[in-house]
Amino acid sequence: MSVLIEALPDAVAIRCLARVPFYLFPKLEVICKSWRDAVRSTELYKAREEVNSSENLLCVSAFDPENVWQLYDPNRDIWITLPILPSKVRNLAHFGVVSTAGKLFVLGGGSDAVDPLTGDQDGRFATNEVWAYDPIIRRWASRTGMIVPRAMFACCVVNGKILVAGGFTTCRKSISKAEIYDPEKDVWAPIPDLHHSHNSACSALIIGGEVHVVHKGLTNVQVLTKDGWRVYEHSWVQGPMTVVNGSLYVMSHGVIYKQDRDSRKLVISASEFKKRIGFAMIGFQDDIYVIGGVIGPEGWNWDIKRMSDVDVLTLGNERPVWQKAALMTKCRGTILGCAQLRI
Repeated sequence: MSVLIEALPDAVAIRCLARVPFYLFPKLEVICKSWRDAVRSTELYKAREEVNSSENLLCVSAFDPENVWQLYDPNRDIWITLPILPSKVRNLAHFGVVSTAGKLFVLGGGSDAVDPLTGDQDGRFATNEVWAYDPIIRRWASRTGMIVPRAMFACCVVNGKILVAGGFTTCRKSISKAEIYDPEKDVWAPIPDLHHSHNSACSALIIGGEVHVVHKGLTNVQVLTKDGWRVYEHSWVQGPMTVVNGSLYVMSHGVIYKQDRDSRKLVISASEFKKRIGFAMIGFQDDIYVIGGVIGPEGWNWDIKRMSDVDVLTLGNERPVWQKAALMTKCRGTILGCAQLRI
C-alpha cells in the first residue's frame, strides 16, 4: 500500500479515513488504488471501532424485487442497495437472517415462487445453504451449509455464534433439530434438540441473555439452558415480537405492549397497522421499526398495495411517538428478512 495521505503515517491516515461514513466508501475507492485498498482492509474496520465511528445499519429484504437486500443508515435517513444475493433459489424466503463478526448471514429457506399449476414452491421448500455478505469487499460468499435443510425456523446469535432450531424440511414435516455455527471456523455442530416441534413457524428471541424459541400460536416458550431446552408457560399476547434493550415488545390487535413474563403494559396504539400484513417489526438501537408489508384489497378494489413505508416508534421519550423514516428505495411488499449490522 502506498502512502495514503501525504505527510501522515499510514496508521494515522487510516484513523482519519475510519471517520468517513460507510455510505461514502464507494466514493473513497475511486480516488486512488491505495485508498481503495484501505477501504477494503480489515485494518480500517478495526480503526472504526477504536475511534468510535462504527455504524449500526438496518438490513432488509422484501418479496419485491427478488433476492435484493438494502441497508438503512439512520443517521442520514438513506438506503443503500447491496449486490443481488446469488442464490439459485428464486424469491428466496422463509430463511433465517442474523449478523455477527461484521457480516450479514442469510441461512436456509426456500422458494416463495409458486408454480401456478402444481402449487409447488419451485421444488425448493427448504435448503441448507448459507450466504455471508462482507461489507468490507461488498460481496456475497457461500459458506458451509447447515447440517439439516430447514425453513421457517428460529435463528439468533449467541456469543458470536449462530444458533438455528426447529422449522420445516418440507411443507408438512416440522423438526426439532438444532445446531450452532462458528463463523470464524466455518463449521456447524449439533446441539440438543428442542423439547418439541410444532406445526407452525418459530422464531428466536434473546431475553435476559437466554435463547427463547417461540412458536406461532403457542403460549409455551422453549428456553435453552446448560441442561438443554426447558419449556415455560407464558401468558404472552400473540403477534409480531421484538426485543429492545432487553425488554420484549409485542404488537397485538392494533396495540403495542411491553411484555413481561406474566404481565404486560400498554405502550402505544398501532391501529394503522391493523390493515397491513407481512410487515417486519424489529428493535433497532433504542427504537422499534415497522417496515414494509402489504395492504390487501377492500370492497371491489382488488389491487394489493406493496408498501415501502418505514415507521419508527421512539421509545426513549416519556411518551413514545411514531415518526416516518425514508421509504425503502428498492424493496417493497412483504418483508422476508430483517437484521441489524454493525460496520
